[in-house]
Amino acid sequence: MEEQPETVREPASALDPRAELSEFLRTRRARLKPEDVGLPDFGRHRRVPGLRREELAQLAGVSVAYYTRLEQGNGRNVSAEVLDSIARALRLNDAEHAHLVHLAKPKQHKKKPAGRTQQVRGALRQLLDTMDTVPAYVTGRRSDILAWNRMATAVFGDWAELPAQERNWARLVFLRPDYRDLFVQWEQKASDVVSFLRMDAGCSPDDPRLASLVGELSVKSEEFRRLWAMHDVKEKGYGVKNLRHPLVGDLTLSYESFRLADDAEQVLVTYHAEPGSPSAEALRLLGSWAADAPRPASSARP
Repeated sequence: MEEQPETVREPASALDPRAELSEFLRTRRARLKPEDVGLPDFGRHRRVPGLRREELAQLAGVSVAYYTRLEQGNGRNVSAEVLDSIARALRLNDAEHAHLVHLAKPKQHKKKPAGRTQQVRGALRQLLDTMDTVPAYVTGRRSDILAWNRMATAVFGDWAELPAQERNWARLVFLRPDYRDLFVQWEQKASDVVSFLRMDAGCSPDDPRLASLVGELSVKSEEFRRLWAMHDVKEKGYGVKNLRHPLVGDLTLSYESFRLADDAEQVLVTYHAEPGSPSAEALRLLGSWAADAPRPASSARP
């Protein structure tokens, strides 16, 4: 199991909170149709996709001028009550509502220094080691992979062989062909990763490493650019992943995400198979092989 040290990368400009707020509101408004919110639709006379600004302002109970200023990125004096009204009018889910608040009123949220080292507690590393039948890892800011156990190595590959800055889910998913092969529903995994990064961007728009990561992936991956432009956000949760493992074939694994109480930026993610299923037998085989393999020197604890 490895804890990832922070590596200083080339300086990058921070993400622009005003532009992020503007684009987020615009894309949320564009996805709504008048009939979705009980308004008449005049069909061919509409020149813009989704709701007009005046329609959204009417639904939120604010003036058109006020909403226009907000959609132009000026959320400096907006109240929590107005944001709640706009979130209801836009039919935002909980993650989107939280993202809107982060973008509009960033100073209300106490942020930790963006450049600080991400550390995984020793007791949590020990817990990972004891989970000898469950693939598990810890992620931090920017979807960095901070620590993992042998079963995670058996399923996802040996992250200890990668440079520290490459242990990042966005880099793996968009820049590594083997991960495109590993995830059967690769498009869904890619969308999830970008949505998680968007949440991070809302909380830490001044993080130069996040801005650098987004810039690099935007240059190297057309798919990343497309998904990033959608401004979708999502919190880590639970679900099912279908994998195509090079050694044991198809795996259907349920995953659970647990945000740490003492550090909300870190998430423990675990995977398990339904008892008695072919995937459970495949995991058992991978576990037996992982148990026999020596721990690489590069993954020893610091």
